[in-house]
Amino acid sequence: MTREYNLDQIRNIGIIAHIDAGKTTTTERILFYTGKKHKIGEVHEGEAEMDWMKEEKEHGVTITAAATTCFWTPRDYKTCQINIIDTPGHIDFTAEVQRSLRVLDSGVLIFDGVSGVESQSETVYHQAEKFTVPLVAYVNKMDRLGADFFETVRQIRERLHQNAYPIELPIGKESNFKGVIDLFTRKAKIYKDDLGKEIEEQDVPLLYKEEVEKYRHELIEAIVEHSDDLMRQYLAGEELRVEDLKEVLRQAVIKAKIIPILVGSSLKNKGVQSLLDAICFYLPSPLDKGAAEGFIPGSEEKLLREPLDNESFSGLIFKIATDPFVGRLSYLRIYSGKIEAGSYVLNTTTGLKERVSRILRMYANHREEMQEAATGEIVAVIGLKNTTTGDTLCDEKSPIVLERITFPEPVVSMAVEPKSKIEQEKLGLALSRLISEDPTFKTKVDEETGQIIISGMGEFQLNIIIERLFNEFKLEVNKGAPQVAYKETITLSVKSEGKYIHQSGGRGQYGHCFLQLEPVERGQGFEFVDKIKSGAIPQEFIPAIKKGTIEAMTEGPLAGYPMVDMKVTVFDGSYHDVDSSEAAFKIAAARAIRDGALKAKPALLEPIMKVEVVIPEKFLGEVIGDLNSRRAQILGTRDRGRMKVIDSLVPLGSMFNYITYLRSMTEGRGGFTMEFLKYEKVPENITNQIVGLKSAVVEK
Repeated sequence: MTREYNLDQIRNIGIIAHIDAGKTTTTERILFYTGKKHKIGEVHEGEAEMDWMKEEKEHGVTITAAATTCFWTPRDYKTCQINIIDTPGHIDFTAEVQRSLRVLDSGVLIFDGVSGVESQSETVYHQAEKFTVPLVAYVNKMDRLGADFFETVRQIRERLHQNAYPIELPIGKESNFKGVIDLFTRKAKIYKDDLGKEIEEQDVPLLYKEEVEKYRHELIEAIVEHSDDLMRQYLAGEELRVEDLKEVLRQAVIKAKIIPILVGSSLKNKGVQSLLDAICFYLPSPLDKGAAEGFIPGSEEKLLREPLDNESFSGLIFKIATDPFVGRLSYLRIYSGKIEAGSYVLNTTTGLKERVSRILRMYANHREEMQEAATGEIVAVIGLKNTTTGDTLCDEKSPIVLERITFPEPVVSMAVEPKSKIEQEKLGLALSRLISEDPTFKTKVDEETGQIIISGMGEFQLNIIIERLFNEFKLEVNKGAPQVAYKETITLSVKSEGKYIHQSGGRGQYGHCFLQLEPVERGQGFEFVDKIKSGAIPQEFIPAIKKGTIEAMTEGPLAGYPMVDMKVTVFDGSYHDVDSSEAAFKIAAARAIRDGALKAKPALLEPIMKVEVVIPEKFLGEVIGDLNSRRAQILGTRDRGRMKVIDSLVPLGSMFNYITYLRSMTEGRGGFTMEFLKYEKVPENITNQIVGLKSAVVEK
């Protein structure tokens, strides 16, 4: 394959932001200006190309990360191939953002010019920070009533990154927003037509000259700090070349040292071309990002793969989706080498070989067949049967395991059942397909009631799942009320003995172990330690003890919720030369866990949500009083334009149907966002209520 574009011309970017900041609208405008579509689609009209699922069109929000490819040639610069992933803003679909950021080289962080930095803006920024993703910021919706570019810049610096600098300033705001000023060239771009294609370049209007010089001086001072040559010229009072300033800014952006801020109104077709230029100028290519880091399979020895076409092939599957026309799609980011349609690759996560039957370049829900894909590409492949999100694919002659993607645990559950017994099997198959697409969606069968329990990150996500069951699989289900996904833990360190001896005439069963159970810090999970000495238990039985421990921890002693945040150490035991078996030690370990957990003062844990409530000031007292009645911890209040924002931490169990109560308290003018933060111990009186309620349900 001859490359159409060199590696230094490829940009892999994500469009990330709080819900309703304008991510999908901005992506639609990018597709329009780059010639990938000839008609502008509006999210509110259900016409957006990137929101192609029926549920996305109905709700007007992005649910699944959509991938697309387009091409842009800035003035005096080379053409760039831009691979875009438009991610969801709704917190219930945070996993889509997490996995997208893992494979992207950079991101465009979009802010609502009226609302400024919102809660989910902070969350996605910190997700990007975790993966050291270089960013440019885009303050959108400057045409809206209450838009304030400079206040949004202040909030970005205060709450996200202090080295964030405008490289453009708006000309006017609200209904008078008509263009932008380039701080490098000191030129104003005035938009003359509704489609934003007719742009007139002018000198900076007199009214803005002082402001332009102030912010330009600030920007240049920030840039020259990253170059000794420019700093020397600057201190000597020399005129700095715009090209040199842009190149040094690019290097600082790539190292995530500076975030350039642009401005516009995507809905009104203003500022998007400048954003496209900035994506090409400042964001990194795969070459700039450098080698991908991984491990030799089965060891902790590090391996590096350079982003070169002649390297051994390696790539990461970051998303599974089902296309109604071509079937199961596996989205692949290629870090090194090439992959051909019809070739075989090794999945080092499962150890299995897989055949890549077809390779597709995606344009949202449209596709283009490719015979070969190379380093830096984001493509969809067809034919992988045993591969899932987070798996590494590579050349079998040069195996590598790339870092997996981690996802948060579900916090909300709901019971579902088919309308008829005939559809039971069909429901199971449909749910298993949805699980393969979304790593935060899980299912299990409640052993006591026989119901199927579906779990996810929020009510909205589970309701979307139920809509998809109907729309895609023609399945109607009865659903129960949403339930909190509680967990259990221990609060004391105890030693516990587990023994299983069974004689039945022939060969018996013998397993015997001593375990120490210790609580660990919240969120640390489960740790298993082997401290067997002098062969008290043969090494071949230790994995069985660990397996029995993990299985026993799926049901805690208080109310049968999964147990977490425990360290379990096997330190002694005994065995029988003939009768000991893996099954016997597994049962012995499970008994030790169950007995020990009861003695270790078990406690119930509940999900605590970070809640941001936005209301008119006159309702502040009433809303805070209501939150306090929901066991909220009020962190503080702040202003957002003419509205008041209440920041709080609230148990999830108190927040079901909250929007109904909030709207009735605020004459329909209040809104809120909520995201999972951590698990915390439930107060004893509430624990007794929950345990009693769970017991009553089981008895029924």
